[in-house]
Amino acid sequence: MTLPPTDIRLPDLSLVALVGASSAGKSSFAARHFLPTEVLGSDFFRALVSDDENSLEATGYAFDSLFFVAGKRLARGRLTVVDATSVRPEDRRRLVDLARAHDVLPVAIVLDLPRAVLEARHAARPDRDFRPEVIGRQVAELRRTLHGLGKEGFRHVWVLRSEAEVDSARISRWPLYTDRKELTGPFDFIGDVHGCLDELRELLVKLGYTVEGDMATPPPGRTAVFVGDLVDRGPDSAGVLRLVTNMVRSGALCVPGNHDEKLKRALDGKAVQALHGLDRTLEQLDAAGPEFRAEVRAFLDGLVSHLVLDGGRVVVAHAGLPERYQGRASGRVRSFALYGDVDGSQDELGLPVRRDWTADYRGAATVVYGHTPVAQPRWVNRTLNIDTGCAFGGALTALRYPEMDLVSVPAHAQYAVPARPLQSAAPEPNGDTLDLAEFLRGGRIETRTFGGILVKEGERSAAVETFSRFGVDPRWCVYLPPTMSPVETSGREGLLEHPAEAFAYFRGQGVTKVVCEEKHMGSRAVLVLARDEAAARARFGVEDGTSCIYTRTGRPFFQPDWEADVLSRARAAVTAAGLWETLDTDWLVLDAEILPWSLKAGELIRGQYAAVGAAGNAVLPATVAALEKAAGRDMDLGSLLERTRERAADLSAYRKAYRTYVRRVEGPGDVRILPFHLLASEGRVHTDRDHLWHLETLGRLADADPALFGRTAHRVVTLSDPASEAEATAWWEALTASGGEGMVVKPLAFLDPEKCSLQPALKVRGREYLRIIYGPEYTRPEHLARLRTRALGAKRARALREFHLGLEALARFVDRAGTARVHECVLGVLALESDPVDARL
Repeated sequence: MTLPPTDIRLPDLSLVALVGASSAGKSSFAARHFLPTEVLGSDFFRALVSDDENSLEATGYAFDSLFFVAGKRLARGRLTVVDATSVRPEDRRRLVDLARAHDVLPVAIVLDLPRAVLEARHAARPDRDFRPEVIGRQVAELRRTLHGLGKEGFRHVWVLRSEAEVDSARISRWPLYTDRKELTGPFDFIGDVHGCLDELRELLVKLGYTVEGDMATPPPGRTAVFVGDLVDRGPDSAGVLRLVTNMVRSGALCVPGNHDEKLKRALDGKAVQALHGLDRTLEQLDAAGPEFRAEVRAFLDGLVSHLVLDGGRVVVAHAGLPERYQGRASGRVRSFALYGDVDGSQDELGLPVRRDWTADYRGAATVVYGHTPVAQPRWVNRTLNIDTGCAFGGALTALRYPEMDLVSVPAHAQYAVPARPLQSAAPEPNGDTLDLAEFLRGGRIETRTFGGILVKEGERSAAVETFSRFGVDPRWCVYLPPTMSPVETSGREGLLEHPAEAFAYFRGQGVTKVVCEEKHMGSRAVLVLARDEAAARARFGVEDGTSCIYTRTGRPFFQPDWEADVLSRARAAVTAAGLWETLDTDWLVLDAEILPWSLKAGELIRGQYAAVGAAGNAVLPATVAALEKAAGRDMDLGSLLERTRERAADLSAYRKAYRTYVRRVEGPGDVRILPFHLLASEGRVHTDRDHLWHLETLGRLADADPALFGRTAHRVVTLSDPASEAEATAWWEALTASGGEGMVVKPLAFLDPEKCSLQPALKVRGREYLRIIYGPEYTRPEHLARLRTRALGAKRARALREFHLGLEALARFVDRAGTARVHECVLGVLALESDPVDARL
């Protein structure tokens, strides 16, 4: 394809060959039009390997290095420009092969200037020590082979034949046809229709579309996306094509399936076998007339192999697409998108052998596909197969995105007989197995909200050992909560922490509203609740049990009989509150505090806090009494008596502080649960809901069973309003004065995708509660001065990484990834806990 020489439109992802004889000005042209990092010049690499850019003996090493770097750039999806003469076909062949190896488009910009111009430039460059005849041979070779660049594999070729054309050239870039990241939805992905017109119309109506004749109008803002295989097998392929082509003209999207591709080849007059319903499709098109037949041919010819949508978050391809092919263009990519991972072999039924690419999929994008009919939609590792075999008597299925709701209508009849029964979509009971050798190697865990998070080898091994010895059944453990950082140290007299620092932090991060939640002095726990045994078996693969409750390190929270009692009442409360129906789910994951603190911290209280209190109480009151007697005999004690009285008062305050949180627990009926995050339910991780929604929704559990569940008191603060901040500060002061631990300050939005480094929460603890943490006498000026130098950086970095790893674990579970994929993140959170950080923070 040749465009006007002054208008060069490059594909965003391509390998650009700058072709031309020596002194054609390729390097100057590249410097004007490309970033320095995009240009790989042969002269530069000669200098890199030999310290002399004119050293021809270093050419082999130079090009080996150049192609190595070019390959790395293309692998990362970066446009790459190769500045070399490349006048011989064998030189250019290596460029085309490199582009094909990375599934990008090879394009050429040829500077074919007059020989006289090149020789004059060469004469003006004393650094070039070769004879002018070399340029003549290069020009002759280029012009002899120039007409064959398209046949060599270059998808676009632009030839600039004069200095004026070179100077006036304008370069722009355009995204590949597969790149529709600008389209953010919401989308309705529709599975393989296969000529089932009545079912398609019924499904569109169920999705909220207005269907009239051969046209369907979507609900405002929504876009239909067809995953291909519109034709064959079903009763009315022509009718489906009329409806879908009209919808695409009005904004719907469609990718081709292998049946659509075969139909296009038949319409092009190619020799194809009219099998699997193609014969009937061709008869219907013949009956519809040549005009409609031509319209269908043009429609199918315009379909691209796959589409990358919503900023790269979702990819649609008929047979699916691994990450390495997404957003790329080559025959290999198109073949995979149409036919899947096949090698030409056949099974015992004569069907193509399709390897299961989804089992190893680790991409960040959700891939929606069809092609292989399944009895129910099949989730594996962020991939979803929605071909539910409508033509075979199954159903026609759609995925509503981003809601991730599945909508189906049953087939009206069985129009064709499958060669084998439809594949079951039920997950393996135990999921896949964590590869310990791979996990223990260390490295980054990729998350969709924070990118790669480094978890070191030593941290990983500690997590595996701890969880394997003490953890709950891993099928239940789909999430571990993060640690939480305190606020910056306060400079206020007598205080180490104060709400003002929390408000200042979030205000400085551009947050306008925060929610302040009462911080309960309890033990952090995760509740995973299934409606019944069938739901637990179907969703978690657990045969024995319906729910689980575990600590923030993944250990069982209660002994078995207590757990059974608490979880039975918790599930009953969810039922009574109507949350199963409200959220359209059979399972929930909750983040909560369980009270009283002494329930899990009894040993800590007896061995650490009470021991200190008892030891001090055995000494200090008696010491004060003795010093008072000595003072009564007019002994000069200096400040000793007053200082000892202060120490005794500090000890008394310390004992009162920890005793506030001690309560006798006789049985599970004395347990209270205060949930604050409704983390996930079927099809959703609820990070799109603000914290008020979480608190209000979970408050329904307290209404249903106030003896087991409680509400978390909270205040919303507008950070631009001093009165609002003052009111929340007064509330904190009242909480802490009455023995409360303090409060947690969070952005009102659970997750802001534009602020991935924002702390998800900051704790602001009260003066007396911190006495438990830092010791009875921490409020003395000399101790506060030392504590004010505490470093929070490591704690905050850990809190942030654990938060995003936890969300990734939930997202993978919701996407029905295997257990190993979920536990990569769960164990990642536990691994980060092994890194030493001041526990008092």
